[in-house]
Amino acid sequence: MKNLQLKSLCLVLFVMVLSCKNETKTQQEVAVKSVALSLKHAKGFSVKTFENYKVLEIYSPWPNADQTYTYALVDKTKSENVSLNSEDFDAIIPVPIERIVVTSTTHLPGLELLGQEKKLIGFPGTQYVSSEKIRARIDNKEIRELGKNEGVNTEVLLELHPEVVIAFGIDGNNNTMETIRKANIPVIYNGDWVEDSPLAKAEWIKFFGVLFQEEHQAEVVYNKIETAYLEAKTLAEQVEQKPSVFSGAMYKDVWYMPNGTSSEAQLLKDANANYLWKNTKGAGSLALNFETVFNKAKAANIWINPSIYGSYKALESANTHYTKFDAYKQKQVYSMSTTKGATGGVLYYELGQARPDLVLKDLIKICHPELLQDYDLFFFKKLN
Repeated sequence: MKNLQLKSLCLVLFVMVLSCKNETKTQQEVAVKSVALSLKHAKGFSVKTFENYKVLEIYSPWPNADQTYTYALVDKTKSENVSLNSEDFDAIIPVPIERIVVTSTTHLPGLELLGQEKKLIGFPGTQYVSSEKIRARIDNKEIRELGKNEGVNTEVLLELHPEVVIAFGIDGNNNTMETIRKANIPVIYNGDWVEDSPLAKAEWIKFFGVLFQEEHQAEVVYNKIETAYLEAKTLAEQVEQKPSVFSGAMYKDVWYMPNGTSSEAQLLKDANANYLWKNTKGAGSLALNFETVFNKAKAANIWINPSIYGSYKALESANTHYTKFDAYKQKQVYSMSTTKGATGGVLYYELGQARPDLVLKDLIKICHPELLQDYDLFFFKKLN
């Protein structure tokens, strides 16, 4: 009887000790601290650093997205020390990335500014690439053509064995990317274009910095861009006279114009210009008729981004009513569509989002030329 009691007591003590150990382990796991990546403007992603891995979360990869995407980024040199449940993440990705596919020209500066362009192995629509360094790699067959983003050639992509594919989505319905994901190639949706301010969009270089383990360099690059932007903004604030500005042109029967809460409107505000539609709100562009635009912008001082038109003759040929605007008559129409790379890609569509400081300086030069007398327009050019 005593032996039975002794055995029972020992069993109870063993269970208590085991329970204490498990409780201690649980407490230790809960107590693991993470360090959040410093973000000043971007709202669409976050990064938390743990001891041997990072957690990347994408909140808004497209407008009105209702799902957060979570990725574990595991240091390749420390992977043996990491035990993660794959069900807790959309993908577990070893870093730094050595083989990457991106799907938008706006992603390319994130690689080049960090000196990681040699990691790019495939891209859909290589003819639109303007970067001289990346174009040279395309010409040398070091970057494969992957077709179009909406219908990426998955057969070629799978042959390349990328470690990750950086995609962009309009609404989350992309069957091609789902096929790639099912082939065990991680797909990360980049939501830089959804951000509502120029500096927030530019800060997504830190997203690429984490993937390449170049966080410090990404911070250095971004800080230089932010400083240059804010210095230009401060310079523009000293001017009291604000020229009136409008934008866009007709597409079929609709004139598309940036709304007042867009990053384009923010750039014009920071350039100390009077954007005539600055008080409008909404998602996406404004859709207006010609009469509405003409009545409000007929006497405007400056017209920027008149769609694809690169000359006054082209504007007149498209619609003779364009010639009735004062900005047309005074030859104060500026376009970014004429500044192109070697194969016809518009530079602004590639680099403009990553370098808002240059865009802002262009707009200040256009609106207040006396402030930047020694500055040459980078993206924008006056129509011929």
